[in-house]
Amino acid sequence: MDLIYVVDDDAGRESLSIKGELYKYLVKVRRHKEGDRLMFRSGGDLAVAHTYVIESIDPRALHARLLGSAEEKVEASKILHVGWCVIDTKSVEKVLPMLNELGVKKISFIYCDRSQKNFKPDFSRFKRILESSSSQCGRTDVMEFETLKNIGEFITKYPDSAVFDFCDTVLSGDEKFKTILIGSEGGFSKDEKEILSKQKVYRLDTPMVLRSETAVVAVASKMLL
Repeated sequence: MDLIYVVDDDAGRESLSIKGELYKYLVKVRRHKEGDRLMFRSGGDLAVAHTYVIESIDPRALHARLLGSAEEKVEASKILHVGWCVIDTKSVEKVLPMLNELGVKKISFIYCDRSQKNFKPDFSRFKRILESSSSQCGRTDVMEFETLKNIGEFITKYPDSAVFDFCDTVLSGDEKFKTILIGSEGGFSKDEKEILSKQKVYRLDTPMVLRSETAVVAVASKMLL
């Protein structure tokens, strides 16, 4: 099964006429031609795959006919929810496609003591990045986002969360937790460490100091792959 698909809200109709930027992408970038088959999914229901055949291509439009539709879900076999103390949104955007490909289920962005408060996660932009990522990797469920005001609120809402920080316990990948908290640059403050004193804490088996975004990708890889 070819996992790569195209998102189009008209997917499922008997025929499609593709124009504009998507036309340029399919014809000039992916170099599709008459007779090729394409998989489309609707943004409203990514679980259903619609297979089309290209019937004709003219200078401004690609015309395709529906061959069939079927539910074909592509989701991670494990669940991982990341609590991520807010960092520069540009750094988040760089690794967001990786986290999507790995199968991270949800990200809670938290304003920790050492977070720069001027950074505001742009969920609309994040969702556009994820749409492009998912169409390339085949993922059909949508990553969830939320924002929380501090560590205390996060732990109250997710009391069984594990924590990524300096400690003696190395993360093996076989742990059973589904939520892990990762700090911003500079780690957790003294007050936050007090709030987190009863949580299980893990580290990666490296002597290096990891940037926040590196830690998120490394931990997700360890837990999900």
